[in-house]
Amino acid sequence: MQVIVLADGQVGSRAALDAAWPGWLEPGATVVAADGGARHAAPLGLPIDRWVGDGDSLGEAGIAELEADGVPVERARPDKDESDTELAVFAAEAMGATRLTILGALGGPRVDHALANLGLLSMPRLEALGVTLVAADARVRALRGPGSDGAPVRLDLAGRVGDIVSLLPIGDDVEGVTTDGLLYPLRDEPLLAGRTRGLSNVRERSDATVELRRGQLLVIETPATL
Repeated sequence: MQVIVLADGQVGSRAALDAAWPGWLEPGATVVAADGGARHAAPLGLPIDRWVGDGDSLGEAGIAELEADGVPVERARPDKDESDTELAVFAAEAMGATRLTILGALGGPRVDHALANLGLLSMPRLEALGVTLVAADARVRALRGPGSDGAPVRLDLAGRVGDIVSLLPIGDDVEGVTTDGLLYPLRDEPLLAGRTRGLSNVRERSDATVELRRGQLLVIETPATL
């Protein structure tokens, strides 16, 4: 079950999303809007199945419109400890999501919100959901190793030849990075926290992969057309 979370950052048009990331949307996906992210629904042709947030972005009129349309509304206090996007992620988890895609998590006027949304990828309880942040100009995922059996973990990097793929450590150094199908190969090598060696690799084959033995790795893909 795929759940789409609509956050309040930049997304891009539906046509741009479809062109950049074919298959990003599964038929029958459930949609949870996080506060002002509800504004993305109509332009993207998505129905809203649930709304969560404190309402400071969407406003009272917007919330009333959703309620009039029969959308379940979960209002949070403004002085909450979580962002609206994090609340929407937890709502998606409670709804039984097996795949979680967050739109609008990047860009916009609040750099702190974008960084916080990237931080959600590090949350251990969400690892099984395969969380992906998607916008027309980026697809972001995280890879955490080792696996439950102690073996290296692998991420499928299938996509268009020529697109940019950046591999950036989250927190500490990572060990045992091996790539296949990228222009600048890594062979069981470390990537150091704070260093930029993994930036701006290029997909040479449509079936590229990355493998990791230990640590957390942010995997950022950017369409070559940008």
